[in-house]
Amino acid sequence: MLFDPISTLASLLAVAIYFALTFIFPETDGYLNDSSRRIRKTLLPVLIIWLLTSIGNLIATLANLFEVGITEMLDWVSIRSYVTQTSLGRLQAIQVLASIILIISYPLLRKVGGAFILFTISMAGLVAPVFESHSAQAGSHGLAIGSLVIHVVAISTWFGGVAALYFMDAQSKVIALPRVSTIATWAVIAMVASGVINSLLRLGFTSAWFTAYGLMIISKTLILGVIAFIASQIRKNVASDKLIRFESALLILIILIGSLLSRVTPLIEKELPIDPARDLVGVSMPAAPTWQRVFFEYEADALILGSLIFVTALYIRGVVVLVRRGDRWPIGRTISFAIGISFLDYSTSGGLGLYGIFSFKYHMVAHMVLSMIAPIFIVLSAPITLALRTLPQGRSKEERGLRRWFLSMLHSRVSSVFTHPVTALAILDGSLFALYFTPLFGDLMSSHFGHLVMNLHFIGAGLLFFYVIVGVDPNPRRTHHLVRMVILLAAMSIHAFFSLALMSSTTLIDGGYYEALQRPWDSNLLADQRTGASLGWAMGEIPIVIAFIATFIQWLRSDAREAKRADRNSERDLTEYNEYLRELAERRKDS
Repeated sequence: MLFDPISTLASLLAVAIYFALTFIFPETDGYLNDSSRRIRKTLLPVLIIWLLTSIGNLIATLANLFEVGITEMLDWVSIRSYVTQTSLGRLQAIQVLASIILIISYPLLRKVGGAFILFTISMAGLVAPVFESHSAQAGSHGLAIGSLVIHVVAISTWFGGVAALYFMDAQSKVIALPRVSTIATWAVIAMVASGVINSLLRLGFTSAWFTAYGLMIISKTLILGVIAFIASQIRKNVASDKLIRFESALLILIILIGSLLSRVTPLIEKELPIDPARDLVGVSMPAAPTWQRVFFEYEADALILGSLIFVTALYIRGVVVLVRRGDRWPIGRTISFAIGISFLDYSTSGGLGLYGIFSFKYHMVAHMVLSMIAPIFIVLSAPITLALRTLPQGRSKEERGLRRWFLSMLHSRVSSVFTHPVTALAILDGSLFALYFTPLFGDLMSSHFGHLVMNLHFIGAGLLFFYVIVGVDPNPRRTHHLVRMVILLAAMSIHAFFSLALMSSTTLIDGGYYEALQRPWDSNLLADQRTGASLGWAMGEIPIVIAFIATFIQWLRSDAREAKRADRNSERDLTEYNEYLRELAERRKDS
């Protein structure tokens, strides 16, 4: 289909431009300056092309499913059914919706913060259809899809750096070049690693490498090597506009080849046994759970695993920067961060995350670890404090830089609203009822994209709540410890009510999801649901009690510090008063 490669190219170019505007182009006190005017003019036609081709791709995909012409599918009823009833249709609709939002928001593109928000929206539109590509035909769904998403994100950021250099003036190039070089280096590493993983999952070590599909992958790899060499030469000579254009052309060629590869299934002579679970969620049904399997099985979710590796690398970089500068960073905070990240990995890619796909009780345990246990350790590692102490300043006097930009986000009105204890409580506990007592749970569990969104929500809600309650990082809203303890008691009550309601339920809440998996072990689904509710109750209450005790201790310490401060002030005032009396007495003697 012609729409597909053009839509892919337009979406990647749009993401690249937003990335360049956010992270690469020089800015003036948070505003996009004149250096980005040319690339902003290019953005609107790119967005329009993306919208039209994404709509065309959606209709063409529907027509291909029914094996009819595109004109016969220009029917609103058919399109609505496709978008609302199929996972691929919903993901393609997300891409269309993202392009519409970006076009509407184009006139508002003035600040770097706005560019970042639009970059996030464009990224969601770019990667959404990837979750229904042919990457997981040979199994290892999470690893295959995740590696492909990382591959797409890496090439879009690299493309963004190249596009920025192309549209910049000579003075701006000098400022932006170091950052572009760093981004390109890490993008190449991510592209090579993710590409190798995805290719091996598709082709393995078979003779399929010598098919047309395998030769396209080899050609793409060779072109990537040529681009990396050209990029190194560009970094040595900023004025090499011809090389920049050549690099851009090769990147476009890679994008087109990648678009074709993502829509074609490699011919692997390997018949997989019938597995309803693999057909539904992309993961084969594991053996009956045992303690050893739950603790030591590993089904990598490449997207979350890659994100955890990236975040860990940033944290380690921050600690190294402090140490090299001669500053100290408590080892306990680093250990706390490592424990929190390990819990996140275990609950998403480890045995707990694997069995959480197939059993509600393991899902609920994973939910509690993601939202109630791991966030406490991460919050106590003070990542915001570390970022504020190590993020770089602006590249010029006019530029805010990453540190000031991060500070402005931290003290923004949006941050003030979200860090309100009631808001944090509503997001953490309100989502329990929205998720488990509506059809949303079954819908999210039935797709890799939905499962990913659900896990990210668990992590984000937990981090926000415990950051507000027991966080040691700077907070835009100062909340009294008594209020925090009241919020914790409310969270405990709400969580208990939710668990009791779920335990007393006589119907399944999954919308037929677990039944469709046809698991051969633990066949009593209602008992499994009730066990999950009881485990969730226990595992949810314990962290809240610990947080309650920690908040009380923080309150006592805060009062002690205030008392010491008051004593010091009193002593200083008394000393000043005595000094005044002494001076007054001396004056009287002199008179």
